[in-house]
Amino acid sequence: MAKVFDCITKELQEFIAAQHLFFVASAPLSPDGHVNMSPKGLDCFRIISPHQVAYLDLTGSGNETSAHLQENGRITLMFCAFAEPPSILRLYGKGKTILPNSSEWDSLYCVFPQIPGTRQIIVADIERVQTSCGFAVPLYEYRGQRQILVDWAEKKGEQGIREYQKQKNVVSIDGLATPLSKLP
Repeated sequence: MAKVFDCITKELQEFIAAQHLFFVASAPLSPDGHVNMSPKGLDCFRIISPHQVAYLDLTGSGNETSAHLQENGRITLMFCAFAEPPSILRLYGKGKTILPNSSEWDSLYCVFPQIPGTRQIIVADIERVQTSCGFAVPLYEYRGQRQILVDWAEKKGEQGIREYQKQKNVVSIDGLATPLSKLP
């Protein structure tokens, strides 16, 4: 029951806005490389246009998506309804990483909440928009966002975050450099 759309329609934009969680998938070109899928929350997703989206990427234990985008650009974002009515939405596209020192940073960063530990912005130009039924996705009740990552970032401070990123976020688990590796 999949349906393909030319763009992110108004109805699909409303569906996205109602979700508290989305998933990001990317992969290296190497057949031996690891496919990565990450859950995202904390009000960090924005629709820039019917063909472009962005999300605020927060400092974490890895930086796989950014490394994969630098290598090949492929990205898939998935939203699924955990309440009624059931639905799954996938956005397929080509992405890039925007770092805080980029000329594009200010015009994008202003549309997001300022969240401690912000690492970069991921922008994706959407080439395919597809929905499917979601009939087998279980029902879950939303209770709220976790505050743990924000608290951790506030405790580390800006300098501590930069040091953590240099230690943990400049190379992927497959040895691919991330855009952060180019920063001083």
